[in-house]
Amino acid sequence: MPALIEAFLDPASSTYSYVIYEHDGGHCAIVDPVLDYDPAAGRTATTQADKIIAFVRQHQLQVQWLLETHAHADHLSAAPYLRRELGGKIAIGQSISKVQGVFKTLFNLEPEFCIDGSQFDHLFAPDESFRIGNLKATALHVPGHTPADMAYLIDSDVILVGDTLFMPDVGTARCDFPGGNANQMFASIRKLLAFPAGVRLYVCHDYPPEGRKPQCMSTVGEQRKSNIHIHDGIDETAFVAMRTRRDAGLGMPTLLLPAIQVNVRAGNLPPAEGNGVTYLKIPLNKL
Repeated sequence: MPALIEAFLDPASSTYSYVIYEHDGGHCAIVDPVLDYDPAAGRTATTQADKIIAFVRQHQLQVQWLLETHAHADHLSAAPYLRRELGGKIAIGQSISKVQGVFKTLFNLEPEFCIDGSQFDHLFAPDESFRIGNLKATALHVPGHTPADMAYLIDSDVILVGDTLFMPDVGTARCDFPGGNANQMFASIRKLLAFPAGVRLYVCHDYPPEGRKPQCMSTVGEQRKSNIHIHDGIDETAFVAMRTRRDAGLGMPTLLLPAIQVNVRAGNLPPAEGNGVTYLKIPLNKL
């Protein structure tokens, strides 16, 4: 039986989260869940995550995995909340340790904060195989956007691509965050586009041009034919030049500073201070 995929769009961050399962009553994986965050008020909420909980319970699914494609800079992860409510293991690529090292320094995190990925329940090695119930899955290391980006291949015909590819008319993700690399991104995308033309690719974000509604799925063939940044015929030199030029004109994501210091902790908030209040840090003039 092919994998069933339910998509959940968070309009505030243009993020798609997914539930991947084989059948009602079976096991499932939740990918890139969003914790609502109001930066003006400094308040979190679980509106988006509760929609996922309702779906999982309606279909009587058992959560096996809470998969992160990377440490996101545009939303806070709801993985710990979902683990408390539904169970499952929070997993990410093992290169998260590189990202943690960079941001422990930037945010001057507490000395006890470990940069070994131990905040996560499981760290995937490149090309590691795993299962979602009876569904076969492979964790693909696709660095470029960050050093730790992962894509998840499900049953050889679906890939959750994270922040590598966007929809063909939007292009590709930026590579100018700490540890990002456009040459690595080119290689990662070409690895994804080497799969058969009919393989379905599910994106983490969509930023549709005017007149198009948000979409979350394309195919390898569609991307190779018409992706505006990396269709067939665009070589590495041209891609890197385009990506470097484009990234230089992009502003920082609105939630980068609050999101990244939470997401390197596997979605857990920083420890409360002596007064019982949790604080997020804003390093001035560092980005």
